[in-house]
Amino acid sequence: MDSLMDNLVTVQDYISELALRFDAAELFYGHGTDNSYDEAVYIVFVLLGIEFDQEVDLSAKRLSAGELTKLEAAAHRRIDEHIPAAYLVGSAWFAGYKFNSDSRALVPRSPFAELITSHFAGLVDTDPQRVLDMCTGSGCIGLATALTYSQAHVDLVDVSKDALALAESNIFLHGLESRVRPLLSDCFEAVTARYDLILCNPPYVSANEYAELPSEYFAEPALGLLSEDDGLALPIKLLEQAGQYLAENGLLIMEVGFSEQALKDALPELPFLWLEFSYGGSGVFCLTADQLRGYSATGK
Repeated sequence: MDSLMDNLVTVQDYISELALRFDAAELFYGHGTDNSYDEAVYIVFVLLGIEFDQEVDLSAKRLSAGELTKLEAAAHRRIDEHIPAAYLVGSAWFAGYKFNSDSRALVPRSPFAELITSHFAGLVDTDPQRVLDMCTGSGCIGLATALTYSQAHVDLVDVSKDALALAESNIFLHGLESRVRPLLSDCFEAVTARYDLILCNPPYVSANEYAELPSEYFAEPALGLLSEDDGLALPIKLLEQAGQYLAENGLLIMEVGFSEQALKDALPELPFLWLEFSYGGSGVFCLTADQLRGYSATGK
C-alpha cells in the first residue's frame, strides 16, 4: 500500500490501477457489472460516497490514507476471495433502485428488471393491485414492482428467515411498510391471498451446473441457486400450485434461466410464452391463470 500512496494519489489513478489488478486476477463479472473497469468504479464510488450521477473531477480528487485503506481492504477481498462487489460495499442496484445486499440472499440481478421498468409491456393491461414475489431473496423484484406501481400491495415470500430479514431492511429502505410485507413460507404453504401478478425467480441450478459455476457464486447462499431434479424440482412444484393463488385474470412470470429447454421437455403440455429481452437475459416465461389451472386439473 505504501507504493500506492507514493504513486497513486487521485481517485482516477486508483480506479485505473484497480481495474488492471482485477484483469490480472481473472475475476468473473456477472453480479451487476460486466467488466473490470466498471467493477472498480462501482466499488470506489460506493465506498467513497460518490453518487453515480454526481459530477466529480476524479483526476483532481485526492485519496486520503484512510480512504485508501478502506478501498484496499475491499480490493483484496474481491481479488483473493472472489467476493461479489455488492457484498463488499453492502448494496446493489436493480431496475433503477438501490437495495441492501449481503450474503443472506443472492445479489440482485435478473431480466425481471427490464420487465419492471417497461411496466410489463405487452403482458399486463391494467396496473396490478396485488403482487406476490415468490422466492424473494433480497426483495428486489417485488419492491421494484411496488415502487413502479404506487397502488400495488406486495407480499415477499421466502423460506429463508435470513433472506426475509434482508428483504425487510429493503422494505424500510424504501419506506414501503404500508404496502409491502415479508412472509415466511415454504412455497405457497403460508400464502392465503390471490394475486394479479406472481413473480418468481426460484432456485433452478442443477448440482452439476452449480459445480461448474465461477467461484463468485459460491459466496452466495446455495439455497437461492440449487434445485434438485436437474434444477427443475422447485419450478415444477411452484407451477403445480401457482394457479390456485392467481386472480381470475392473473399472470405468473417465472425465470428458469438455462433450465429453459429442460422445462420445455419436462412439461410439453404447458403453453409457455418465452419472453425476449433487449438488454440481455433469457429463460423467462409467463402463463395465465387459466393455463395454470388447466394444467393443475390434468392431475400433473
